[in-house]
Amino acid sequence: MPASTMFSKFKSTNTASTSLQNVTDANPISQYFEIGKQVACAGPELVWRIHDGYRKSDGRECSIFVFEKKIAEKLHKPRRKETVTELLKNSVKTMERFRHPKILQVMHTVEESTDTLAFAAEPIFASLSNILAFHESKTYENLAMPANSGGTGAQSNQQQNSSVPQRPAHAKEYNFLDIELKYGFLQLVEALSYLHYSGHVIHRNVCPSSILVTKRGTWKLAGLEFIERMNETDVNELVPCPPWSNRVSKMAQPNLDFMAPETQLTSKGSLLSDMFSLGLVICAVFNSGRPLIQAGNIVSNYMKQLETLEESVQKMLPRVPVPLQEATSRLVNRDPTARPTAQLLQLIKYFIDPAVNALKFLDVVNMKDTSQKSHFYKNTLMEAMPLIPRKLWWQNVWPMLQAEISNGEVLAAVLQPVITLIQEASPSEYESIMAPTMKVILSSPKSIQATVTLLENLHLIIEKTAPGDVTTDIIPMLFFSFESSTIQVQSAAVVAVTNVFDNIEDVSIKRMVIPKVKSVFEKNLADPKIVQNVLICIERLMDKLERAQVMEEVLQLLGDVRIPEPDIVMRTVHIYHKMVVDKSYGLTVETMATHVLPLLIPHTVNPGLNLEQYCMLVEVLQEMLEQIDRQQRNKLRLDNLSIPSPERHRPLRHQFSSDNMNAPPFNIPNLRIDQRKTSSAEDMARKNSGGSGMLGGWWFGCSPSSPDSNFLRVANAFPNRRLSDNTLMTPKIRIAPSCASSPGGTPGSGLPTRRHSSIGPQERRGSTINLSPPTGGSMPNTSSSVPFLLSSSMQSIRSRRTSTVLSSGPLGSGSGLLQQLGTGMVRQITTSVSGNASPVQHLMVNGQRTYVRKCPSLNITFSQ
Repeated sequence: MPASTMFSKFKSTNTASTSLQNVTDANPISQYFEIGKQVACAGPELVWRIHDGYRKSDGRECSIFVFEKKIAEKLHKPRRKETVTELLKNSVKTMERFRHPKILQVMHTVEESTDTLAFAAEPIFASLSNILAFHESKTYENLAMPANSGGTGAQSNQQQNSSVPQRPAHAKEYNFLDIELKYGFLQLVEALSYLHYSGHVIHRNVCPSSILVTKRGTWKLAGLEFIERMNETDVNELVPCPPWSNRVSKMAQPNLDFMAPETQLTSKGSLLSDMFSLGLVICAVFNSGRPLIQAGNIVSNYMKQLETLEESVQKMLPRVPVPLQEATSRLVNRDPTARPTAQLLQLIKYFIDPAVNALKFLDVVNMKDTSQKSHFYKNTLMEAMPLIPRKLWWQNVWPMLQAEISNGEVLAAVLQPVITLIQEASPSEYESIMAPTMKVILSSPKSIQATVTLLENLHLIIEKTAPGDVTTDIIPMLFFSFESSTIQVQSAAVVAVTNVFDNIEDVSIKRMVIPKVKSVFEKNLADPKIVQNVLICIERLMDKLERAQVMEEVLQLLGDVRIPEPDIVMRTVHIYHKMVVDKSYGLTVETMATHVLPLLIPHTVNPGLNLEQYCMLVEVLQEMLEQIDRQQRNKLRLDNLSIPSPERHRPLRHQFSSDNMNAPPFNIPNLRIDQRKTSSAEDMARKNSGGSGMLGGWWFGCSPSSPDSNFLRVANAFPNRRLSDNTLMTPKIRIAPSCASSPGGTPGSGLPTRRHSSIGPQERRGSTINLSPPTGGSMPNTSSSVPFLLSSSMQSIRSRRTSTVLSSGPLGSGSGLLQQLGTGMVRQITTSVSGNASPVQHLMVNGQRTYVRKCPSLNITFSQ
């Protein structure tokens, strides 16, 4: 809003306002300030009329205090008129001399004309007297409502008009928060402390009409018309102070309702007299605006009510906050020595509050240096913001922040609480209160740190900014930041794009953002922070890019990442995984194999990765390899379909055969055991079974003392046999290929070598061999190509119906199974089996039962 129209609404068209405007126009102050409507009043008997206004030179808002001399003419004594005028003029000059943050700040000295006095001061909302008058009248209305509720019609209205006093014209509606009262009282204490110990004066008129509440919500002490100088060497010394008298105009005297008793009784006062007046002000605030003493400018009434003051205080005290109750009761004590001084009063627990301390510093921030300001805005104020009520954000905090915007040295620090306000503001609050200032910030030159702060929080600003302003004010500032020569600004710009890409058009992303981001990346390949920010940005922008742009620019950018830091590696892996999962990006298996895997595989031995990161990397690599494997297998299978089916499977049968031999064709399958010992050897072994280890060692060509005497040396008899761990197994049985005429035979192909009893119980393998005895004729039934043992030695074993188990004990046990059979350590137990199954025998070996199945027709024993 232009300054010339800011207060045009204050102009009034009624006759009284027009008359006042004519009066003020005659005052010289109108040359410097534009004067608006009256908003409050203050001073002795509220003679100062307070108007809104602004300074013409710079448009700065202010308040114009105007005193019309005709108000004093009703005294009918020109001398008194001159006395009041001089008193008010001197008070303004005194305020100019006592410049303190807690005393009303004068912007322009008092100007006098024939009819008026006027001066300009900081913007004022109202005097405390105006606000308490509202509370007092409101209390009367609330008390009168129940009494009049029974009446009806005109009778009720008449009763209400007679019982409820009219609300004063100077009353101003305002409701204090607890923290406002706490901070307001503290400001008054600090102002009195300054007057007492620095100015060496007594105020003498501390009352609601001398206390002004600014538009920022701060309390300022004014009304220095009746100050009295103290002894600088002894501030506690009593000084002469005239009592209140009916012979003097009430405009020229302090307020009797708040005067200290020693002043009225002994015509003397001290700084403790001001503390008594402050105590009565505190009581009035918590007493719904009504003073405890209401003398009506009559001394006798004052004296009577002074006698009952202590009782009145005790009745009112429960309304006062507990931490302030003791101090209040002592302040209004009739004995001056019982009252605390201003210096001591500041130290009570009631005023110890972080939010109050922040507001206190904010009032004097202009008196601090740059480093103190920066520390306060970035730390103290940020910590206190949650404790400060929202009402004071806009009333107290924001105006001070607004005033610091033009100070480039502290702008970066000021932006910290500004961003907090933006984040918490409603759209309407931002648009009406903050938006104009933010436009200035975005368009004006800024320090590097201020620019970085704005860019990092740009998404919060965009959330509250109108779409049109985003396009015209924010996006250009963002694009311009990429051109900065400072690394911090470039990195912050990349972060900003990551946060606000939804507000940028797709065309701008493809043509402007991606090239700028790549340029920042190429200039800072060795900077981990910038590389990390670029990767995050690229990942967010991929959904808005076309496939060709992803394959050309994104893959090239990922390939240039050379920093092995775990966070950067995992961000790269995440982007690759996103491209693998989403086929729309067009990542082919050829690209995976030739470009992606060579970049990622070396990171499997990256010492910086923790277990979780390593597992994630391996999972992505496995997923890529699975895709490559799946596609290649499908491709090879399609190529292999052109080969005829028998030719395609025949090589596989030989591939998985254990011997891959080609035996000559034969008609009847035979089992041939090479170099088998004769039965005479068995007889000899039986004769020598009394000696441990003799049977096995002699049978297989070993001496009894051989270290391998405990193992059956079957290698000589069965050259193709393979030993298993710690277990001697039965020899391999070679099955010659069947002839073409044999049922079930396969011409021209050999069956693999089978090993029957060499497998453990947990490795049982299926077999199609028919182990049933032959059913007639000299030739067995070969429908299943079952091998039969035709050697005489095997026949003799079957005739003896003894089962020999070719297995040994544990390694190093010192005796074989055959030796145990000879020594009686093994017992044979025959178990009958139902059906056509072969008989099953149990061998008890060292107390453990071993199952042995015997095939009578083949005379082969299978141990389980």
